[in-house]
Amino acid sequence: MDRRTLLTSAGAALATLAAAPAALGARARPAATPESERGWGPSGPHGDYFPNVVLTTHEGKQVRFYDDLIQGKTFLLNFFYIGCLDGLCPRATANLVRVQELLGDEVGRDVFMYSITLNAAHDRPKKLKEYMTALGVKAGWTFLTGKPADIEMLRRRLGFAEPDQKSDRDKANHTGMVRYGNEARSLWAACPALSTPQEIVKYVGWVKA
Repeated sequence: MDRRTLLTSAGAALATLAAAPAALGARARPAATPESERGWGPSGPHGDYFPNVVLTTHEGKQVRFYDDLIQGKTFLLNFFYIGCLDGLCPRATANLVRVQELLGDEVGRDVFMYSITLNAAHDRPKKLKEYMTALGVKAGWTFLTGKPADIEMLRRRLGFAEPDQKSDRDKANHTGMVRYGNEARSLWAACPALSTPQEIVKYVGWVKA
């Protein structure tokens, strides 16, 4: 991906996510039901915006995207291909390994790191674990797979789609972005995955504080 494409993708992703808090804050409270009478239902205040699809971790455990991964948490998330055609994904993952090192024991406790494969039909838990080992990923960072249609829904809802549909269909031209946020505080943003590790840690700290 060239620099112009990367910057265009960054702007589009930020614009997509910037609209989400306003929409979430403006929507009316759901109609009373046995679940919603308890407040916002079993999935929390943003559960009707973020798809609560079932994903599978690199350890073979099934989790729900909203309920188990992001509700009430500060998180850092990206999408990737194990068989990346342009070499961006392994470089991005290696960069995020450095982010994990800088965050130290905060990962898995105060900040949650997630990487979701874009080739779910091929990248099953065993493949994910092999990829993590090869790139030096440490405990506390979760890699995920799932049903292709569910992952495509997540990719689009989280703003990882290219504005141009033809470009978006080209697997060699993915956005190379990292989404970070604090669900409890309704703070969301994004940056290029190849930003310096120090910058990414700083950005995550802004939403976590």
